[in-house]
Amino acid sequence: MEEKDYRIEHDSMGEVRVPKDKFWGAQTQRSHENFEIGVGVETMPKEILKAFGILKKAAALANHDLQPQRMTEDKCSTIGRVCDEMIRGNMTEEFPLVVWQTGSGTQSNMNVNEVVANKGNHLFGDKLLHPNDDVNMSQSSNDTFPTALHIASALMLEEKLLPSVTTLIEEFKRLEKENEGIVKTGRTHLQDAVPIAFSQEISGWRSSLERDVEMIQLSLKPLKELALGGTAVGTGLNAPGGFDEKVASYISTITGSDFTTAENKFHALSSRDEVVFAHGAVKALACDMMKIANDVRWLASGPRCGLGEITIPANEPGSSIMPGKVNPTQCEAVTMVAVQVMGNDTAIGVAASQGNFELNVFLPVIAYNFTQSVRLLSEAILSFHKHCIVGLKANKEKMHENLHRSLMLVTALNPYIGYENAAKCAHKAFEENISLKEACVELGFLTSERFDEVFHPEEMV
Repeated sequence: MEEKDYRIEHDSMGEVRVPKDKFWGAQTQRSHENFEIGVGVETMPKEILKAFGILKKAAALANHDLQPQRMTEDKCSTIGRVCDEMIRGNMTEEFPLVVWQTGSGTQSNMNVNEVVANKGNHLFGDKLLHPNDDVNMSQSSNDTFPTALHIASALMLEEKLLPSVTTLIEEFKRLEKENEGIVKTGRTHLQDAVPIAFSQEISGWRSSLERDVEMIQLSLKPLKELALGGTAVGTGLNAPGGFDEKVASYISTITGSDFTTAENKFHALSSRDEVVFAHGAVKALACDMMKIANDVRWLASGPRCGLGEITIPANEPGSSIMPGKVNPTQCEAVTMVAVQVMGNDTAIGVAASQGNFELNVFLPVIAYNFTQSVRLLSEAILSFHKHCIVGLKANKEKMHENLHRSLMLVTALNPYIGYENAAKCAHKAFEENISLKEACVELGFLTSERFDEVFHPEEMV
């Protein structure tokens, strides 16, 4: 940088040159220069920055209540003004640090402290705020980053993922009603099985998602327990009595969601099991979305040489060489996202296992993977709903044709001719390429008239 482009900032290690047009300070600049890993791509997630804005504002309010001689009205309100900008998603250019930094997230915590202080001083018109003494009052990076992680994770689940899943659930309910009375071939092991109503098949998809919602909701309560107030090692050093409960109350007010203080701060700083549990529920949803998307693309396979039992919207050309080809691209996007979420779950689990003594130092990578999982899955579900499931239609003729060609309809004859004789009918029909009725009559198990009396595929569901 040329001299005219920077200003001199200092920290406990000395002076640092910082771009003049930025509000961050010395510690942010050091991290920006020392960790050139994924720059501009794998920066701290915006959801984590929003959560930091929430917790810094709440901390200022709690400190103002408990020690107004230090956290004055001017300081509290000025911190709040800057934090409101962060909560709205503004000033993203002031937070350049990558995920691949210190495992405690200290540098991102200081990035926030410096930006809030310097931006606040700019707004106030005087040197009112100090990054450590004021913005970080009663806090440590060791309790702020876990708190930001929990806030961001809980809010993303409540505000982004659960509404997306609910939208798809409602669409499946509509399709269930629309397809009542349609009977088709069931399949197990990718082989023909006994009949099933198409509405029943759809209900399986819908019920899976409803169970995933229940599990995600179950994970929210422990996720909403916050480490803030534990400071460096969980003892609460330098935080006034009652700060932890008061700051959790303010966070609840700001977010409109019920957060509480963690009962045991030593656990809250060193263990990430609540995030592991919550992401496990997210992974369960990803697994079900993989299953549903695969079912849809199998059922839509063709258009002439596959199953062809449903049609889905043709959104774009599917081949650069085969004219007229259309592919189930929305299903493919969902399955790729599901794979990413499953991989993220492994990374989160391994990272969470690495707590040493009073702190886990894999926090940024946990935050990165959790927020990515929820963001991708939420958006993939909405896209799948909008561009695929809304336009899903049953091919009644093909379902009827496949149903009556299925050899597993012979199961309906078990009560009349027994399992082994029914199996003989199925094998004969397959080997000689004749109907089940012809096989059964030729083997002498039933007359033609009796076969027609007992054989009703549409009633087997």
